[in-house]
Amino acid sequence: MVNTLAQVVLAAGLLCSWAAWAGNQKEEAMADSVRLALSNAIKDTRPPQPVFRDEAGRARYQQWLTAMSDRLKRKLPDDQVRLEFLQSVWYESNRAGLDTGLVLGLIQVESAYRKYAVSMVGARGYMQVMPFWTNAIGDSDRSKLFHMQTNLRYGCSILRMYIDIENGNLYLALGRYNGSRGKPAYPNAVLAAWEKWKFPT
Repeated sequence: MVNTLAQVVLAAGLLCSWAAWAGNQKEEAMADSVRLALSNAIKDTRPPQPVFRDEAGRARYQQWLTAMSDRLKRKLPDDQVRLEFLQSVWYESNRAGLDTGLVLGLIQVESAYRKYAVSMVGARGYMQVMPFWTNAIGDSDRSKLFHMQTNLRYGCSILRMYIDIENGNLYLALGRYNGSRGKPAYPNAVLAAWEKWKFPT
């Protein structure tokens, strides 16, 4: 009985700590040019096929894929799902000009790699994208936020926009992504998680 109670308390604590980080982007006024750029980025339906300048780039990608797959095996045990996830993360993060380790760290904090995660405020999927974004820059189909590549594309595009809005200040951009701009807990959590996902250059 004591063990069961302790397990319930621990589980509740973990749930609360996860929920505290879940995405809560705020709907903000955007310039028409920003809205159009985001909308065009979301509409791009190209599959996540990497393109390399040379064989060295291809080899480095394969090394990254192998290393990240090993690290992520416990969270995503299915080999095919893990491969597709990492290919999409690599493609979408590079497409948005983001470090792949940063994106993996943000996903760790936001959803713990759960495709169907839903926060208490309604944010969805791996990168905990708020549904209002589908109206602002998408086709209003909120169910698409549970599609792997679509969720990653929204999340990476939105984070890129926030970094640009904050003139490259990642700390403030991460706070804005979470709806907690100026508060240290969330940016610090993502930056700490990023350290675990960095790949040697």
